[in-house]
Amino acid sequence: MIRDTSAQDRVSTQPQQPKWRRWLWPAVATVAVVAGIGFIANKWAGASRSFDSSRVRIAEVGRGDLVRDIAADGRVIAANSPVLYAISAGTVTLKVVAGDVVKQGQELAVIDSPELRSKLAQEQATLAGLEAEASRAALDATLARATGAKMSDQAGLVRIAAQRDLDRYQRGFDGGAVPQVDLAKAQDELKKAQIELQHAQQDATLQSRGADLDARNKRLLAERQLAVVNEVQRQVDALTLRAPFDGQVGQVQATQHTQVAANAPILSVVDLSRFEVEIKVPESFARELAIGMPSQLTSGSGQPFPGEISAVSPEVVNGEVVARIRFSDKQPEGLRQSQRMSSRILLDTRRNVLKVERGPFVEQSGGRYAYVVTGSIATRRPVQLGVSSLGEVEVVSGLQPGEKIVVSGADLFGDNERVSIN
Repeated sequence: MIRDTSAQDRVSTQPQQPKWRRWLWPAVATVAVVAGIGFIANKWAGASRSFDSSRVRIAEVGRGDLVRDIAADGRVIAANSPVLYAISAGTVTLKVVAGDVVKQGQELAVIDSPELRSKLAQEQATLAGLEAEASRAALDATLARATGAKMSDQAGLVRIAAQRDLDRYQRGFDGGAVPQVDLAKAQDELKKAQIELQHAQQDATLQSRGADLDARNKRLLAERQLAVVNEVQRQVDALTLRAPFDGQVGQVQATQHTQVAANAPILSVVDLSRFEVEIKVPESFARELAIGMPSQLTSGSGQPFPGEISAVSPEVVNGEVVARIRFSDKQPEGLRQSQRMSSRILLDTRRNVLKVERGPFVEQSGGRYAYVVTGSIATRRPVQLGVSSLGEVEVVSGLQPGEKIVVSGADLFGDNERVSIN
């Protein structure tokens, strides 16, 4: 016989609860679910699309000082590294190799140009002939002046003799011993002598001036030829390439004992005492760069060195502008060409301005709109932005301190006025 559990049953004496209390908690749960569904539906109704928060970056608007600066990595280049060229065609003989340390005036290469040396000899011979002609013209001028003086002196003596004869005839005429005809003849001879003296003096002056003019022309021709000889001599001297300063031989572009053309590059010399840093600046900052603007250069050891902008390229290449920075005080020891250095150019500092972190939203829509985040809803709002630095941008209007905006990832929102960020 199988036993059941009837022996274990007990009669309950607990009073029964009202039916309405059994439905209380299910009703509360139903109301909570309906409210949650309504809240979610309201949120979805206010936003046309929803995006994951991991795909956007949000920053808070605040007040503070906006430091406008440019940070860029550059490379060290020689401030002075001229290339020496062949002034004439000829055979080159190199005296140095790439990397040699040279002193100012040291011979670097010699170009043998028979044509130029022959031209120098011809011009020197022409100069010698013109100098001889100039000397001969000067001698002729001296002779002309002497001849003129001789003729003038002789005419003066003839006049004195005529005056003496006239005086003698005058005394004889006064005593009644000389007829009047002889006296008149003596007077005519005096006048003739005076005319000859006057013409002799004029002829002497004209001959002297003509001889001086001829000598001057010959002398000017000789001086002109001397200038030609000096120029050809300079070219011959330039066939010997010398170091323009203390430095180091850079790239050698000619081969030993080969024929080179006129104006062909031979080698370059690098000035090791003066270095500059070449940087590339984004096009948006190029218009604000100016020569003499202060900057700071940092070497690999982290030590800062003051500098200033020395040159800004007038053209834009691949959206960047090349600028050069020179050391304003002293340059680091042991610098080498193409060595990397960091630079920071301070443009200006704006005190107590409304600012926010810079992001791609500055370039989107020309920086005229921003998505303001309230809770999980991002609303598009028109804004006006001011100047910007590498990390921050000034807010002129449209935002208030403490508000949060989407600085990156807003391109996913399209043209929606409101979106949801989960």
